[in-house]
Amino acid sequence: MILERALDREAEKLLACIHCGLCVSACPTYLQLGDENDSPRGRLYLMRAVVEGRLSLTSEALARHIDLCLGCRACETVCPSGVRYGRLLEAVRADLSRARPTLGQRSLRFLLNRVFTSPARVRGLFAPARWLRRRAFVRRWAEGRWLPARLRLALELLLATAPEEMPASGERRATRSSSPPSRLRPRRVAFFAGCIARELFEQTNRATKVVLTAHDCDVEDPPDQVCCGALHVHAGEIETARALARRNIRAFERCPAEAIIVNVAGCGALLKEYGDLLADDPEYAARARAFAARVRDISEYLVDIGLRPGPRPLHLTVTYDAPCHLYHAQRVVTAPLELIRRLPGVTFVPLAESEMCCGSAGIYNLRHPGLADQLLYRKIEHLRRTHADVLLTGNAGCLMHLRRGVRRAGLPIRVLHPIELLALTYE
Repeated sequence: MILERALDREAEKLLACIHCGLCVSACPTYLQLGDENDSPRGRLYLMRAVVEGRLSLTSEALARHIDLCLGCRACETVCPSGVRYGRLLEAVRADLSRARPTLGQRSLRFLLNRVFTSPARVRGLFAPARWLRRRAFVRRWAEGRWLPARLRLALELLLATAPEEMPASGERRATRSSSPPSRLRPRRVAFFAGCIARELFEQTNRATKVVLTAHDCDVEDPPDQVCCGALHVHAGEIETARALARRNIRAFERCPAEAIIVNVAGCGALLKEYGDLLADDPEYAARARAFAARVRDISEYLVDIGLRPGPRPLHLTVTYDAPCHLYHAQRVVTAPLELIRRLPGVTFVPLAESEMCCGSAGIYNLRHPGLADQLLYRKIEHLRRTHADVLLTGNAGCLMHLRRGVRRAGLPIRVLHPIELLALTYE
Protein backbone atom coordinates (compact mmCIF):
# COMPACT_ATOMS: atom_id res chain seq x y z
CA MET A 1 0.00 0.00 0.00
CA ILE A 2 1.46 3.35 -1.09
CA LEU A 3 -0.24 5.16 1.79
CA GLU A 4 1.37 2.92 4.41
CA ARG A 5 4.87 3.72 3.10
CA ALA A 6 4.04 7.43 2.95
CA LEU A 7 2.78 7.44 6.54
CA ASP A 8 5.94 5.64 7.67
CA ARG A 9 8.05 8.38 6.09
CA GLU A 10 6.04 11.05 7.89
CA ALA A 11 5.83 9.11 11.19
CA GLU A 12 8.18 11.36 13.16
CA LYS A 13 6.36 14.53 12.14
CA LEU A 14 2.96 12.98 12.70
CA LEU A 15 4.01 11.95 16.21
CA ALA A 16 5.11 15.55 16.82
CA CYS A 17 1.62 16.80 15.90
CA ILE A 18 0.28 18.75 18.89
CA HIS A 19 -3.34 18.80 17.62
CA CYS A 20 -3.29 22.58 17.70
CA GLY A 21 -6.01 22.88 15.07
CA LEU A 22 -4.17 25.43 12.92
CA CYS A 23 -4.58 23.15 9.91
CA VAL A 24 -8.33 23.03 10.51
CA SER A 25 -8.68 26.81 10.60
CA ALA A 26 -6.64 27.14 7.38
CA CYS A 27 -8.58 24.49 5.44
CA PRO A 28 -11.02 25.89 2.83
CA THR A 29 -13.24 22.80 2.76
CA TYR A 30 -13.57 22.73 6.54
CA LEU A 31 -14.39 26.45 6.61
CA GLN A 32 -17.14 25.89 4.05
CA LEU A 33 -18.54 22.56 5.30
CA GLY A 34 -17.75 22.58 9.04
CA ASP A 35 -17.08 18.81 9.07
CA GLU A 36 -13.98 17.63 10.92
CA ASN A 37 -13.63 14.80 8.39
CA ASP A 38 -13.20 17.47 5.70
CA SER A 39 -10.21 18.99 7.47
CA PRO A 40 -6.55 17.89 7.21
CA ARG A 41 -6.66 16.52 10.77
CA GLY A 42 -9.79 14.53 10.03
CA ARG A 43 -8.46 13.17 6.75
CA LEU A 44 -5.20 12.13 8.42
CA TYR A 45 -7.26 10.26 11.01
CA LEU A 46 -9.07 8.44 8.19
CA MET A 47 -5.76 7.56 6.51
CA ARG A 48 -4.39 6.10 9.71
CA ALA A 49 -7.57 4.13 10.22
CA VAL A 50 -7.09 2.52 6.79
CA VAL A 51 -3.48 1.53 7.47
CA GLU A 52 -4.38 0.21 10.93
CA GLY A 53 -7.22 -1.88 9.51
CA ARG A 54 -10.02 0.06 11.22
CA LEU A 55 -11.43 1.37 7.95
CA SER A 56 -11.69 -0.26 4.54
CA LEU A 57 -9.93 1.34 1.58
CA THR A 58 -13.18 0.84 -0.34
CA SER A 59 -15.21 2.82 2.21
CA GLU A 60 -17.57 5.38 0.68
CA ALA A 61 -16.87 7.82 3.51
CA LEU A 62 -13.12 7.65 2.94
CA ALA A 63 -13.47 8.21 -0.79
CA ARG A 64 -15.87 11.13 -0.30
CA HIS A 65 -13.79 13.03 2.25
CA ILE A 66 -10.51 12.47 0.40
CA ASP A 67 -12.06 13.45 -2.92
CA LEU A 68 -13.38 16.70 -1.45
CA CYS A 69 -9.87 17.84 -0.52
CA LEU A 70 -8.61 20.63 -2.77
CA GLY A 71 -4.97 19.68 -2.28
CA CYS A 72 -4.18 23.37 -1.70
CA ARG A 73 -1.63 22.54 1.02
CA ALA A 74 -2.55 25.55 3.14
CA CYS A 75 -2.34 23.19 6.10
CA GLU A 76 1.37 22.67 5.42
CA THR A 77 2.06 26.40 5.69
CA VAL A 78 0.59 26.65 9.18
CA CYS A 79 1.60 23.22 10.59
CA PRO A 80 4.18 23.70 13.41
CA SER A 81 5.20 20.03 13.11
CA GLY A 82 5.96 20.28 9.39
CA VAL A 83 3.64 17.44 8.33
CA ARG A 84 3.80 17.11 4.54
CA TYR A 85 0.11 16.52 4.08
CA GLY A 86 0.25 16.85 0.29
CA ARG A 87 2.37 13.72 -0.09
CA LEU A 88 0.01 11.72 2.10
CA LEU A 89 -2.97 12.93 0.08
CA GLU A 90 -1.32 11.86 -3.17
CA ALA A 91 -0.50 8.45 -1.67
CA VAL A 92 -4.04 7.71 -0.49
CA ARG A 93 -5.45 8.87 -3.84
CA ALA A 94 -3.11 6.48 -5.64
CA ASP A 95 -4.41 3.61 -3.50
CA LEU A 96 -8.04 4.70 -3.92
CA SER A 97 -7.77 4.90 -7.70
CA ARG A 98 -6.88 1.20 -7.75
CA ALA A 99 -9.27 0.05 -5.03
CA ARG A 100 -12.36 1.89 -6.33
CA PRO A 101 -12.00 2.18 -10.12
CA THR A 102 -15.17 4.05 -11.09
CA LEU A 103 -16.05 4.82 -14.70
CA GLY A 104 -15.01 8.44 -14.19
CA GLN A 105 -11.66 7.37 -12.78
CA ARG A 106 -11.08 4.96 -15.67
CA SER A 107 -11.84 7.73 -18.15
CA LEU A 108 -9.54 10.16 -16.37
CA ARG A 109 -6.81 7.52 -16.19
CA PHE A 110 -7.08 6.95 -19.95
CA LEU A 111 -6.87 10.68 -20.64
CA LEU A 112 -3.87 11.18 -18.35
CA ASN A 113 -1.95 8.04 -19.33
CA ARG A 114 -2.71 7.93 -23.04
CA VAL A 115 -3.15 11.58 -24.06
CA PHE A 116 -1.22 13.79 -21.62
CA THR A 117 1.90 11.65 -22.00
CA SER A 118 2.22 12.73 -25.65
CA PRO A 119 2.69 16.38 -26.70
CA ALA A 120 1.28 15.55 -30.14
CA ARG A 121 -1.90 14.06 -28.64
CA VAL A 122 -2.27 17.01 -26.27
CA ARG A 123 -1.98 19.34 -29.26
CA GLY A 124 -4.64 17.35 -31.07
CA LEU A 125 -6.90 17.39 -28.03
CA PHE A 126 -6.76 21.16 -27.62
CA ALA A 127 -6.80 22.18 -31.29
CA PRO A 128 -10.63 21.99 -31.46
CA ALA A 129 -10.80 23.82 -28.12
CA ARG A 130 -8.81 26.75 -29.50
CA TRP A 131 -11.15 26.89 -32.51
CA LEU A 132 -14.30 26.66 -30.39
CA ARG A 133 -13.35 29.43 -27.96
CA ARG A 134 -13.32 31.90 -30.89
CA ARG A 135 -16.84 31.01 -32.04
CA ALA A 136 -19.74 33.29 -31.06
CA PHE A 137 -22.16 30.37 -30.84
CA VAL A 138 -20.09 28.81 -28.03
CA ARG A 139 -20.58 31.96 -25.95
CA ARG A 140 -24.33 31.81 -26.61
CA TRP A 141 -24.41 28.16 -25.56
CA ALA A 142 -22.47 28.91 -22.37
CA GLU A 143 -24.93 31.70 -21.52
CA GLY A 144 -27.99 29.58 -22.27
CA ARG A 145 -29.88 27.45 -19.75
CA TRP A 146 -30.80 24.52 -21.97
CA LEU A 147 -27.41 22.76 -21.75
CA PRO A 148 -26.55 20.53 -18.76
CA ALA A 149 -24.88 22.51 -15.98
CA ARG A 150 -21.55 20.64 -16.21
CA LEU A 151 -21.32 21.23 -19.96
CA ARG A 152 -22.07 24.94 -19.51
CA LEU A 153 -19.36 25.08 -16.87
CA ALA A 154 -16.85 23.40 -19.20
CA LEU A 155 -17.69 25.91 -21.96
CA GLU A 156 -17.34 28.85 -19.55
CA LEU A 157 -13.90 27.60 -18.51
CA LEU A 158 -12.91 27.12 -22.15
CA LEU A 159 -13.97 30.67 -23.00
CA ALA A 160 -11.94 31.89 -20.03
CA THR A 161 -8.74 30.61 -21.68
CA ALA A 162 -9.09 33.05 -24.59
CA PRO A 163 -6.47 35.85 -24.44
CA GLU A 164 -7.72 38.78 -22.40
CA GLU A 165 -7.86 42.17 -24.04
CA MET A 166 -5.01 44.08 -22.44
CA PRO A 167 -6.10 47.00 -20.25
CA ALA A 168 -5.73 50.45 -21.79
CA SER A 169 -3.09 52.46 -19.98
CA GLY A 170 -0.29 55.00 -20.34
CA GLU A 171 1.43 56.22 -23.44
CA ARG A 172 3.15 53.61 -25.60
CA ARG A 173 6.80 54.15 -26.31
CA ALA A 174 9.79 52.16 -27.50
CA THR A 175 11.69 50.47 -24.72
CA ARG A 176 14.46 48.20 -25.86
CA SER A 177 17.05 50.97 -25.84
CA SER A 178 15.71 52.43 -22.57
CA SER A 179 16.34 49.21 -20.63
CA PRO A 180 20.08 48.67 -21.27
CA PRO A 181 21.67 45.26 -20.74
CA SER A 182 23.25 44.87 -17.33
CA ARG A 183 25.62 42.04 -18.32
CA LEU A 184 28.29 41.64 -20.95
CA ARG A 185 27.09 38.11 -21.65
CA PRO A 186 23.41 37.05 -21.61
CA ARG A 187 22.05 34.61 -19.08
CA ARG A 188 20.98 31.23 -20.43
CA VAL A 189 17.65 29.93 -19.19
CA ALA A 190 15.41 27.06 -20.22
CA PHE A 191 11.66 27.58 -20.36
CA PHE A 192 9.19 24.96 -19.17
CA ALA A 193 6.21 25.66 -21.43
CA GLY A 194 3.76 23.19 -19.88
CA CYS A 195 1.02 21.32 -21.73
CA ILE A 196 -2.22 23.21 -21.03
CA ALA A 197 -0.26 26.46 -20.78
CA ARG A 198 1.37 25.88 -24.17
CA GLU A 199 -1.93 25.00 -25.84
CA LEU A 200 -4.37 27.45 -24.22
CA PHE A 201 -2.31 30.24 -22.63
CA GLU A 202 -0.05 31.23 -25.52
CA GLN A 203 -0.26 34.89 -24.51
CA THR A 204 1.25 34.19 -21.10
CA ASN A 205 4.07 32.13 -22.57
CA ARG A 206 4.87 34.82 -25.16
CA ALA A 207 4.91 37.47 -22.43
CA THR A 208 7.29 35.32 -20.37
CA LYS A 209 9.77 35.11 -23.22
CA VAL A 210 9.48 38.86 -23.92
CA VAL A 211 10.26 39.68 -20.30
CA LEU A 212 13.16 37.22 -20.07
CA THR A 213 14.67 38.64 -23.27
CA ALA A 214 14.34 42.16 -21.83
CA HIS A 215 16.35 40.90 -18.85
CA ASP A 216 19.23 39.80 -21.11
CA CYS A 217 18.29 36.11 -21.12
CA ASP A 218 18.79 33.69 -23.98
CA VAL A 219 15.70 31.47 -23.73
CA GLU A 220 15.76 27.81 -24.75
CA ASP A 221 12.48 25.93 -25.18
CA PRO A 222 13.41 22.21 -25.31
CA PRO A 223 11.22 20.61 -27.99
CA ASP A 224 11.16 17.20 -26.28
CA GLN A 225 9.80 18.41 -22.92
CA VAL A 226 6.50 16.86 -21.80
CA CYS A 227 3.75 17.41 -19.23
CA CYS A 228 5.18 17.92 -15.74
CA GLY A 229 2.98 15.17 -14.28
CA ALA A 230 1.15 17.31 -11.71
CA LEU A 231 -2.31 16.28 -12.92
CA HIS A 232 -1.20 12.65 -12.74
CA VAL A 233 0.10 12.92 -9.17
CA HIS A 234 -3.08 14.65 -7.99
CA ALA A 235 -5.17 11.88 -9.59
CA GLY A 236 -3.09 9.06 -8.06
CA GLU A 237 -1.23 8.15 -11.28
CA ILE A 238 2.17 8.39 -9.61
CA GLU A 239 4.03 5.93 -11.84
CA THR A 240 3.04 7.85 -14.95
CA ALA A 241 4.17 11.06 -13.26
CA ARG A 242 7.55 9.44 -12.58
CA ALA A 243 7.88 8.39 -16.21
CA LEU A 244 7.14 11.96 -17.32
CA ALA A 245 9.65 13.31 -14.80
CA ARG A 246 12.40 11.11 -16.23
CA ARG A 247 11.63 12.37 -19.75
CA ASN A 248 11.76 15.99 -18.63
CA ILE A 249 15.01 15.46 -16.76
CA ARG A 250 16.61 14.02 -19.89
CA ALA A 251 15.25 16.86 -22.03
CA PHE A 252 16.52 19.65 -19.77
CA GLU A 253 19.87 18.00 -19.02
CA ARG A 254 20.72 18.80 -22.64
CA CYS A 255 20.19 22.54 -21.90
CA PRO A 256 23.20 24.08 -20.13
CA ALA A 257 20.99 26.74 -18.57
CA GLU A 258 21.40 28.33 -15.16
CA ALA A 259 17.67 28.05 -14.44
CA ILE A 260 14.53 26.32 -15.63
CA ILE A 261 11.81 28.96 -15.70
CA VAL A 262 8.15 28.08 -15.13
CA ASN A 263 5.12 30.39 -15.12
CA VAL A 264 2.45 27.93 -13.90
CA ALA A 265 2.38 27.47 -10.13
CA GLY A 266 1.05 23.91 -10.24
CA CYS A 267 3.77 22.80 -12.66
CA GLY A 268 6.48 24.57 -10.70
CA ALA A 269 5.47 22.90 -7.45
CA LEU A 270 5.88 19.40 -8.86
CA LEU A 271 9.02 20.22 -10.87
CA LYS A 272 10.66 21.39 -7.64
CA GLU A 273 9.66 18.09 -6.02
CA TYR A 274 11.10 15.77 -8.67
CA GLY A 275 13.82 14.89 -6.17
CA ASP A 276 11.18 13.47 -3.81
CA LEU A 277 9.17 11.89 -6.62
CA LEU A 278 12.22 9.92 -7.83
CA ALA A 279 13.98 9.53 -4.48
CA ASP A 280 13.88 5.72 -4.72
CA ASP A 281 15.12 5.56 -8.31
CA PRO A 282 18.87 4.78 -8.18
CA GLU A 283 19.44 6.02 -11.75
CA TYR A 284 17.49 9.26 -11.46
CA ALA A 285 17.50 10.30 -7.78
CA ALA A 286 20.58 12.55 -7.98
CA ARG A 287 19.63 13.81 -11.45
CA ALA A 288 16.15 14.68 -10.20
CA ARG A 289 17.55 16.68 -7.28
CA ALA A 290 19.85 18.57 -9.66
CA PHE A 291 16.93 19.28 -11.97
CA ALA A 292 14.70 20.49 -9.12
CA ALA A 293 17.44 22.81 -7.84
CA ARG A 294 17.36 24.71 -11.16
CA VAL A 295 13.58 25.26 -11.26
CA ARG A 296 12.46 28.83 -10.59
CA ASP A 297 9.10 30.52 -10.80
CA ILE A 298 9.34 33.47 -13.20
CA SER A 299 8.61 35.98 -10.42
CA GLU A 300 11.28 34.71 -8.03
CA TYR A 301 13.86 34.47 -10.82
CA LEU A 302 13.32 38.04 -12.00
CA VAL A 303 13.51 39.40 -8.46
CA ASP A 304 16.67 37.38 -7.79
CA ILE A 305 18.52 38.63 -10.89
CA GLY A 306 17.32 42.23 -10.51
CA LEU A 307 13.88 43.09 -11.81
CA ARG A 308 13.92 45.85 -14.45
CA PRO A 309 10.42 46.84 -15.58
CA GLY A 310 10.09 48.81 -18.78
CA PRO A 311 9.35 52.56 -18.68
CA ARG A 312 5.77 52.52 -19.96
CA PRO A 313 3.43 53.60 -17.11
CA LEU A 314 0.30 51.50 -16.71
CA HIS A 315 -1.95 53.74 -14.57
CA LEU A 316 -3.93 50.80 -13.18
CA THR A 317 -5.23 49.66 -9.81
CA VAL A 318 -4.10 46.09 -9.34
CA THR A 319 -4.75 43.32 -6.83
CA TYR A 320 -3.28 39.82 -6.51
CA ASP A 321 -4.57 36.36 -5.66
CA ALA A 322 -1.82 33.94 -4.62
CA PRO A 323 -1.99 30.51 -6.33
CA CYS A 324 -1.94 27.78 -3.70
CA HIS A 325 0.92 25.89 -5.29
CA LEU A 326 3.04 29.03 -5.46
CA TYR A 327 2.26 30.27 -1.95
CA HIS A 328 1.84 27.05 0.05
CA ALA A 329 3.80 24.45 -1.96
CA GLN A 330 6.69 26.49 -3.38
CA ARG A 331 6.60 29.10 -0.56
CA VAL A 332 7.13 31.86 -3.11
CA VAL A 333 5.28 34.58 -1.21
CA THR A 334 6.98 37.96 -1.59
CA ALA A 335 8.45 37.84 -5.11
CA PRO A 336 5.13 38.24 -7.01
CA LEU A 337 4.16 41.14 -4.73
CA GLU A 338 7.52 42.84 -5.23
CA LEU A 339 7.16 42.42 -8.99
CA ILE A 340 3.68 43.97 -8.95
CA ARG A 341 4.60 46.88 -6.69
CA ARG A 342 7.49 47.83 -8.96
CA LEU A 343 5.36 48.10 -12.10
CA PRO A 344 5.40 51.76 -13.20
CA GLY A 345 2.16 53.59 -12.60
CA VAL A 346 0.50 50.73 -10.72
CA THR A 347 -1.48 51.18 -7.50
CA PHE A 348 -1.53 47.92 -5.55
CA VAL A 349 -4.52 47.02 -3.36
CA PRO A 350 -4.30 43.88 -1.17
CA LEU A 351 -6.98 41.22 -1.61
CA ALA A 352 -8.49 39.75 1.57
CA GLU A 353 -7.83 35.99 1.94
CA SER A 354 -5.54 36.12 -1.09
CA GLU A 355 -3.75 33.00 0.16
CA MET A 356 -6.97 30.94 0.29
CA CYS A 357 -7.82 28.58 -2.58
CA CYS A 358 -10.14 30.01 -5.24
CA GLY A 359 -11.69 26.59 -5.88
CA SER A 360 -9.99 25.75 -9.16
CA ALA A 361 -7.55 23.09 -7.88
CA GLY A 362 -6.79 21.35 -11.17
CA ILE A 363 -10.08 19.80 -12.30
CA TYR A 364 -11.74 20.16 -8.88
CA ASN A 365 -14.14 22.79 -10.25
CA LEU A 366 -15.40 20.23 -12.77
CA ARG A 367 -15.66 17.41 -10.23
CA HIS A 368 -17.18 19.44 -7.40
CA PRO A 369 -18.68 22.54 -9.03
CA GLY A 370 -20.91 23.43 -6.09
CA LEU A 371 -18.15 23.68 -3.49
CA ALA A 372 -15.73 25.19 -6.02
CA ASP A 373 -18.26 27.93 -6.74
CA GLN A 374 -18.77 28.64 -3.04
CA LEU A 375 -15.03 29.30 -2.75
CA LEU A 376 -15.06 31.31 -5.97
CA TYR A 377 -17.96 33.55 -4.87
CA ARG A 378 -16.20 34.17 -1.55
CA LYS A 379 -13.19 35.33 -3.55
CA ILE A 380 -15.31 37.49 -5.86
CA GLU A 381 -16.91 39.30 -2.90
CA HIS A 382 -13.45 40.21 -1.60
CA LEU A 383 -12.48 41.29 -5.10
CA ARG A 384 -15.45 43.67 -5.37
CA ARG A 385 -14.16 45.63 -2.42
CA THR A 386 -10.76 46.29 -4.02
CA HIS A 387 -12.22 48.32 -6.94
CA ALA A 388 -9.28 47.00 -8.95
CA ASP A 389 -8.89 47.27 -12.72
CA VAL A 390 -6.84 44.08 -12.89
CA LEU A 391 -6.64 40.88 -10.84
CA LEU A 392 -3.32 39.06 -11.16
CA THR A 393 -2.62 35.39 -10.44
CA GLY A 394 0.15 33.03 -11.51
CA ASN A 395 -1.49 29.73 -12.41
CA ALA A 396 -3.39 28.60 -15.51
CA GLY A 397 -6.25 26.89 -13.65
CA CYS A 398 -6.72 29.90 -11.36
CA LEU A 399 -6.79 32.23 -14.38
CA MET A 400 -9.61 30.21 -15.94
CA HIS A 401 -11.63 29.87 -12.76
CA LEU A 402 -11.28 33.49 -11.68
CA ARG A 403 -12.02 34.86 -15.15
CA ARG A 404 -15.20 32.82 -15.19
CA GLY A 405 -16.15 34.19 -11.77
CA VAL A 406 -15.44 37.78 -12.75
CA ARG A 407 -17.50 37.47 -15.92
CA ARG A 408 -20.43 35.83 -14.18
CA ALA A 409 -20.38 38.62 -11.58
CA GLY A 410 -20.30 41.27 -14.31
CA LEU A 411 -17.20 42.94 -12.89
CA PRO A 412 -15.18 45.19 -15.24
CA ILE A 413 -11.92 43.55 -14.18
CA ARG A 414 -9.23 41.92 -16.33
CA VAL A 415 -7.68 38.72 -14.96
CA LEU A 416 -4.06 38.31 -16.04
CA HIS A 417 -0.81 36.61 -15.17
CA PRO A 418 1.60 39.11 -13.51
CA ILE A 419 4.10 38.52 -16.33
CA GLU A 420 1.57 39.72 -18.90
CA LEU A 421 1.25 43.06 -17.12
CA LEU A 422 5.03 43.34 -16.78
CA ALA A 423 5.39 42.67 -20.53
CA LEU A 424 3.13 45.66 -21.22
CA THR A 425 5.74 48.00 -19.70
CA TYR A 426 8.15 47.14 -22.53
CA GLU A 427 5.74 48.04 -25.36
